[in-house]
Amino acid sequence: MKSSSFLLAAALLFPAAGAFAQSSAARQQASSLPLVSAAAGPVLYTRNIGSGSITYFGTVCSHDAGHAQFAQLRQAFAASKPTVVFFENPDCGIDSTETATIGRLGEGAYVRFLAQQQQVPVERFDRPAAEYEYLQARIDPERLKLFCLLREAQRYQARTGASRSLTTKAVQQLIANSAIFLPGTGQAIHNVAEFETAYRKYCPDGGKWWQAPAAWFNPSLAAAGTGSPLIKEVNAATAAFREGSVYRDLTERARAGQRVFVAVDRDHLPAQAPALARN
Repeated sequence: MKSSSFLLAAALLFPAAGAFAQSSAARQQASSLPLVSAAAGPVLYTRNIGSGSITYFGTVCSHDAGHAQFAQLRQAFAASKPTVVFFENPDCGIDSTETATIGRLGEGAYVRFLAQQQQVPVERFDRPAAEYEYLQARIDPERLKLFCLLREAQRYQARTGASRSLTTKAVQQLIANSAIFLPGTGQAIHNVAEFETAYRKYCPDGGKWWQAPAAWFNPSLAAAGTGSPLIKEVNAATAAFREGSVYRDLTERARAGQRVFVAVDRDHLPAQAPALARN
């Protein structure tokens, strides 16, 4: 599998999710500046590092240009005066106006829209290709393939509200294209029946696979009861990769004087402070 083909497939399949459990020491080192409570909407967290800074804006999923988060995001962006902007998930471009960008592409595109207005470079926050390679070196093909298929099934069902039948068809299509999407796992899980057998084997107390909760796929829950040892193992490995790679890179950029602005799902935000403090 050529790396360029995998990068394209991974960009479609593996958006980042998650962070790390907070410690009291990290909370003392970091400043928290909430725009609104985490339960109600977006939150803002800023930390000064050397001559630079890192600002996290926690978003909620919305295509409504009237949602309060977009005015708050614009305000936070202006206040932080970023020199580099990070966003989650694939870059599907922007539209010609704020309203059209939000309506068609959501919050991730809107932060790119703001960055383009100010001619600030943008980069993808999550690093799916490198993360997958890290997991592949630590998790055997059958379990890794099961985890990835299960995660994509959950995301598909959550986005579309699809029935079990349609979700099963989506999984079947993913398996058929797994040579591209999940390189190195061709010897495992060749069809939906084998997928379901593997699920019962590794998640015996997990309930129905097409109803797997989103919380299973949040690395911040690596130590929690998330359905099976497999789920916890992959989440823990994912968290270790992100702390050792992504967060360290952001910190080094700030120490070099950059003002880093990161827009991520709000559920990932509150636990990211300790990862930054450790780096």
